[in-house]
Amino acid sequence: MSVSTDGLRELFLFEHLDDEQLAWVGKHADEVRVPAGTTIVTEGEEARCFYVLRSGTITMHRAVTGGDMEINRSDQVGAYFGAVTFYLGDQIDQKYKASVRAVTDTVVLALPADEFGTAFSRWYPMAVHLLQGMLTGSRNTDALVSQRERLLALGKLTAGLTHELNNPAAAAVRATGALRERVAGMRHKLAMLAAGDPKVLQLKHLTDVQEEYVARVAKAPTLTALETSDREDAVADWLDDHGVANGWDIAPVLVGGGITVDDLDLFAANTRDEFLEPALRWLGYTVETETLMNEIQQAVERISALVGSAKQYSQLDRAPHQFVDLHEGLDSTLVMLTAKLGGVHVVKQYDRTLPPVPAYPAELNQVWTNIIDNAVDAMGGDGTLTVRTARDDNQAVVEIADTGSGIPAENQDRIFEPFFTTKPIGHGTGLGLDVSWRIIVKRHGGDLRVTSVPGDTRFTVSLPLTDRA
Repeated sequence: MSVSTDGLRELFLFEHLDDEQLAWVGKHADEVRVPAGTTIVTEGEEARCFYVLRSGTITMHRAVTGGDMEINRSDQVGAYFGAVTFYLGDQIDQKYKASVRAVTDTVVLALPADEFGTAFSRWYPMAVHLLQGMLTGSRNTDALVSQRERLLALGKLTAGLTHELNNPAAAAVRATGALRERVAGMRHKLAMLAAGDPKVLQLKHLTDVQEEYVARVAKAPTLTALETSDREDAVADWLDDHGVANGWDIAPVLVGGGITVDDLDLFAANTRDEFLEPALRWLGYTVETETLMNEIQQAVERISALVGSAKQYSQLDRAPHQFVDLHEGLDSTLVMLTAKLGGVHVVKQYDRTLPPVPAYPAELNQVWTNIIDNAVDAMGGDGTLTVRTARDDNQAVVEIADTGSGIPAENQDRIFEPFFTTKPIGHGTGLGLDVSWRIIVKRHGGDLRVTSVPGDTRFTVSLPLTDRA
């Protein structure tokens, strides 16, 4: 494998090499003739050679959703491609970043990347050190800023989740304390009834009514404020008419349990007068106890649902890559961001026929978080957030739209650039959308686009329905 050095110095890459260096290139290079239509390098394959164009026309392509896209075309002698970071050796994953094809019959110079990297480091040690330093510094900076971005996002989500958990937890604590008082009251009223030496038949009647009233609590109709007020007044009047002191105190409890004046008439007709008030208060405690237990159950279920959403969001104990229901990830993200959503009206337009998508769900949840968080900021916490899903041929489409001020036209082409942000200093790192783009495009082979006018900004994510692997 060798190439004549005649003409090599005319290539701009080699024009300043000394004779020994040029001889090394000629000795280690190979001149390859490529017929038109042939793929010279394939994106994603191990980068083994550094290529220099001697003659002909080539095109460079990148894989995108639905096929590939031509990103460059050249017939310039000396144009180079392939293992362009050969000088970094095994410090990075040496893969071809794009596919290159011959448009016409082409001649290229091929240099083995490993050997060329070693020689290049010997020829230009300072340049290599500078390039390595730039790479290391850039990587460390990106890692630190990205880590801070994730920590900030985690802090926001943790604060929101803590707030959401606090409400049902506090409700459960309050209901438990009230429940203890009501049970004590039931014991007291039962003791009063027993002290009157009621007949067994009377107690049987009370326990039967108790079971009936308990069953009604779960089925109690939902009343308007006016209907509730009217019924409470009617029940309070009935209690006053039947000599029950402070009837206004238990009237709301009975009405809340679905008890009406007709029910009280029936109960009074089957209860001895001397037992009516303690019996009614005992039944009131029964109804309130059941109501409190329902509140505790609902609060605990809410806590369980929040924990489940957090677990789904973080994808703990789950395989990193799996077929996932996109709606589960979107819903869990909205739950995690509930505190920030505030006055934002959320509209879900889900296509439930959408099949599971092969994906890294935890990473997709990070994308939804970044986009929704930006949308809420753009709306100032007041507007409409619309989340849509649909199928477009062999792709799943997720669209997240907001009614915010929009993205200026001059910024729309830069919105996915790393470190570009329109937020004030200290309020954004400019990495959220860059990370989202890399997750969707690089990690999942999908597409992420934005269209924006004032009052209508839409981020559209397309994901392939078939596994690339």
